Amino acid sequence: MTVDPAVPVVSAMSPEDLAGLVGSRICHDLVSPLGAIANGLELLALANGAVGPELALIEESVASAKARIRFFRIAFGLAGAEARLGRAEIATILDDLTRGGRLTLEWPAVDEVPRPEAKLAFLIVLCCESALAFGGRVVLGYEGGAWSARASHDKLRVEAPLWARLGGGAGGDGAKHQITPAQAQFALAPAEAAAQGRRISVQTKDKEILLSW
Repeated sequence: MTVDPAVPVVSAMSPEDLAGLVGSRICHDLVSPLGAIANGLELLALANGAVGPELALIEESVASAKARIRFFRIAFGLAGAEARLGRAEIATILDDLTRGGRLTLEWPAVDEVPRPEAKLAFLIVLCCESALAFGGRVVLGYEGGAWSARASHDKLRVEAPLWARLGGGAGGDGAKHQITPAQAQFALAPAEAAAQGRRISVQTKDKEILLSW
């Protein structure tokens, strides 16, 4: 059997790239139906002349889902090494993601960043979000090529094995902790950091978590 050299060989891809490809495909396929639902809601509102509480609830849920998917597309999707994201685009995604919620996100004042770096930062945000079940604030920083994040709240929910895995990569006690689907970011972030030649440092305190990479 001969193999056409023009056809990509999936088995030659790294597990991380293959996971990113799947993530990109899922997010891409979900955007269109959500957009159709949003358009349908607008037509219903025009036809009825007003938006009732039922339609308002659906509209809010659709907007939240669209924001989440845009965020997930960067966090879990395939990130081309040459692609870059501007601050305005990222700010819009983060604003839409946190609108009406108890979580506040602050992005550093940089004009644009390589998409892989934004991907890792978004994965870190998801890790922080898991500890901020009661709301809180995540402040991201960037200086001289180095990133940092500070997650804070009076009441944090920190699962030590997960954060040990995040800081220790494939080694340490955290590697033995069973990862659930909701915790996938704790496995993906160290792998993405390693692919970028970085290492995540984690410090957990009573009311804040400090990270650098």
